[in-house]
Order: sequence, then C-alpha cells, then structure tokens
Amino acid sequence: MKDLKTVNRTTLFLTLTFVISFSVAGIFKLLGGTYTNQLSLTVLGVIYMFIPALCTIIVKKFIHHEKLKTDLQISFKINKWFFVAWLLMPIISFLSVGISLLILPDVSFSSGMTGMLARFEPFMTPDQMDQMRSAMETLPINAVWLILIQGLIAGVTVNALAGFGEELGWRGFLLRQFKNMSFIKATLLIGFIWGIWHAPLILMGHNYPQHPIVGVFMMIIVSTLISVLLVYITIKSRSVIAAAIMHGTMNATAGISIMLINGGNDLTVGMAGLTGILAVLIVIVLLFIYDYFISKDKILINKISNYL
Repeated sequence: MKDLKTVNRTTLFLTLTFVISFSVAGIFKLLGGTYTNQLSLTVLGVIYMFIPALCTIIVKKFIHHEKLKTDLQISFKINKWFFVAWLLMPIISFLSVGISLLILPDVSFSSGMTGMLARFEPFMTPDQMDQMRSAMETLPINAVWLILIQGLIAGVTVNALAGFGEELGWRGFLLRQFKNMSFIKATLLIGFIWGIWHAPLILMGHNYPQHPIVGVFMMIIVSTLISVLLVYITIKSRSVIAAAIMHGTMNATAGISIMLINGGNDLTVGMAGLTGILAVLIVIVLLFIYDYFISKDKILINKISNYL
C-alpha cells in the first residue's frame, strides 16, 4: 500500500472529500433523513459544507505538514473586491427575477410572494402555512427587503463561515493545485468537480425537489458557471475569505430570486434554475469585458500561477 505522502495531493484530497461527503449523505438517508425535514437537512448541509475544509487540513497540515494561511490565501486584508464579493450575488438574484418575468410566459410578478409560499406548501402542514402567511403579513417591511438585509449580514458572518468550509477546498486547495492551468481550464474543472460533489444532496431533493435527477446535471452547470466568479474574486482579492463571503451571501440571498415571482418550477426559475444560469452568464460576459478591456491583469487569458 502506498504511503499517503506519495499519493498525488489532488487525488488524495478528492478521494477523501468525496468518500467522506457521500458517506455522510448516505448515513443521513439510511437514518431516515428526508428533504421534508428542514431541520435535519440544514444540519446535514452545514456538516457537508465543512468536509472540503476538513480534507484540506488533513492533506496539507497532517499529511504533508505544509502551511495553510499563506499557501491557500487565508487573508483578512480587506480591499474593494471584498465588497464586490458581498454585493454581487444579491444583484444576480434580482437580475434572475427580471429575466424570469421577461422570458417565461408562465411567470408573473408577485409582491405578496404567493409563488414562494406555493413552493413550501407540499412540505408543510396547513397550520404551518397559515403561520407563515400571518408572520409575513405582520412584518414592518416587505419580506424581500428583510431577507436582503439579513442575507447581507449573514453573508459576512455565519454564512461566510459555512462558505469557508467549502471555499478552503475548492478555491483554496484545488486552485493552488491547478495553478499551472489557464484560468478557464482550472475554473471549469473546479466548478465541474464542485457540481458533482453536490449530487447526493440534489438527489435527496435539495434545490430541485421536483426534478432531483435532472437537477444533478443542472447543479453541475450552475456550479461550473458560478466557479468563474468565485475564482476571479479569489484572485482579485488575493483571499479565499472573499470567496467565502460571496458564497455565504449567495446562499443567504438566493431566495430573493423566487420571492417576487409566481409560476415556473425548480428547473426554470431561481438562482439554480435557467434564469439564474442566464443571470450568471450575463455577469460573466460583463466580467470578460472588464477583464480584457479595462483591467491591467488580464486574468481570464493567463495562467493561474501568474497570480498565486
């Protein structure tokens, strides 16, 4: 049997990450965990998100005795790209709403969030639905703005911490391992791996409860595209912490993309649906224009090693 130190770092990291992650998801399922039990699914999600960071620490620190902070760009030195990371995902969520209203014939505007309530209805009792409606009616401001405010706060605190659990592995460790690749190749490869890693959660109903099997392929597409933004932010900010903030804010504000519309389904609307994909693509096009014509770095056409 090979000594672990002789095993390729990337192979070792991915093997540990996927074996542990899929095993945790499998145990959850065997113990009777379901998508309809929101509390248990949330606990699973939080545990799942920290597995890439755990495996990074095992490979880097305990097996190869290497530095974490400098090697993986764990920096709290704030610059303007931290603010871009913080605000970009809420903008994409609102952009997704606009695209939904423009291109989908079965989607309409809903200030009362009837569409979002309809999505929760299959997983809640009538009493729970009544309580949710009553709570929303008593809010001092529209729930969308409340979610936005809470999401921005969570995005730089608790959600950023959970996001760091993933980003230390994907945009920290793997980005370093793929540094000799071009930006496009490294980014797409990391995004593809990241998307596959979500598969057990998707098959259990996360993100795509109406279409769990097709949802696996949708998540691979979504993850690959969002990876472009996360890698770019990591390089520009010189910090994986900025990527964690962006990831955390995305998770905290993604609900906005379905709160203001009625109609559609989990494959067509929302951050993880078709309109979310189109919104991200628009931002990527704008990013390419910025990087090629305005930025001095030209990150998108160079190797990752030029910036790490």
